[in-house]
Amino acid sequence: MSSTVEQNADRELKAKHRALWASGDYPAVAVDLIPALGPELVRACGVRAGQRVLDVGAGSGNAAIPAAEQGATVTASDLTPELLDAGRRFAAGRGVDLDWVEADAEALPFPDDHFDVVMSCVGAMFAPRHQTVADELVRVCRPGGTIGLINWTPEGFIGNLFRTMAPYAPPPPPGATPPPRWGDEQHVKELFGDRVTGLDMRRQQTVMDHCADPAEFREYWKRNYGPTIAVYRFNAPDPGRIADLDRDFLEFLTTWNQGSTTGRTAYEAEYLLVTARKRQA
Repeated sequence: MSSTVEQNADRELKAKHRALWASGDYPAVAVDLIPALGPELVRACGVRAGQRVLDVGAGSGNAAIPAAEQGATVTASDLTPELLDAGRRFAAGRGVDLDWVEADAEALPFPDDHFDVVMSCVGAMFAPRHQTVADELVRVCRPGGTIGLINWTPEGFIGNLFRTMAPYAPPPPPGATPPPRWGDEQHVKELFGDRVTGLDMRRQQTVMDHCADPAEFREYWKRNYGPTIAVYRFNAPDPGRIADLDRDFLEFLTTWNQGSTTGRTAYEAEYLLVTARKRQA
C-alpha cells in the first residue's frame, strides 16, 4: 500500500472517529455517569499549581478542568472539536482558563519532553493504535514527569458493554486494538516497556446509577453514547438485527444491574488507574 493510500485511509478513519464522538451527547455522559473519574485521576497524578499538564482525549474536560482548578497550566486536546466546544463552556462556568487544542492522540502536535503531567481519562484508550498512543504519551512528557491514565477494563461493565455490541458492530479498521485492552495490566506494561518507572496499576470502580430501570438505561446509551449510536446506525437497514441488538443490550443491562428492584439501577464500572514516571535519561 502506498503512503498516499495509507494517509488517505488514516484521514478517513479519523474523520469517522470525530463523527462518532460528536454524535449523541458525550458531555452529558461524562457529567451524568463518570463525574468522579476526572478528579480521581488529577489526585492520582498529584497535579499542583504551576505544572504544565496535558489531557489527551480530554473530551469536554472532566479531568482537564479539575487540573486547572488546582492552578496548573492545562492543555486539553481531543480529536473532536464539538467536545472541546462543550469543554470551553464548562470551564467558563467554573471560572478557569485552559487551552483547548484539536489533536490526534496518535500524532500529538506538542514538543518532546514538554509536560510535567500527561494524562487521559477514558479518552486516549479509544484511539485505534495503542502502541502509537503510548509512544506519544511518553514523548511529550518530560523525563521524571508523570503519566496517568484511567481506562475501562475488559472484564468490567464497559468492557462487557462493548462485548455485547461486538457481534453487531462493523469490522474494526486494520491494525486497531479493542479499546478495553488499555485496561489490561500486561498490555499496559508492554506498551510502555522500560521507558517508565514506578508503574502502578490499580483496579477501582465507579457506580453508574443514573436511570430508573435497565430499559431506560438502554435508551440512554442509544441516545447519548457515540459508539452505541454508531452500532445502531450500522444495523438500521435491518429491523431484525435492531430487534436482536435491543434484546441482547437489555439482557446485558438487566444482568449487570445491582440496584434495588424498587429503586434506581446501579452498575459498578471497573477501571484501571495507571500512574508512572517517565524514565530519566
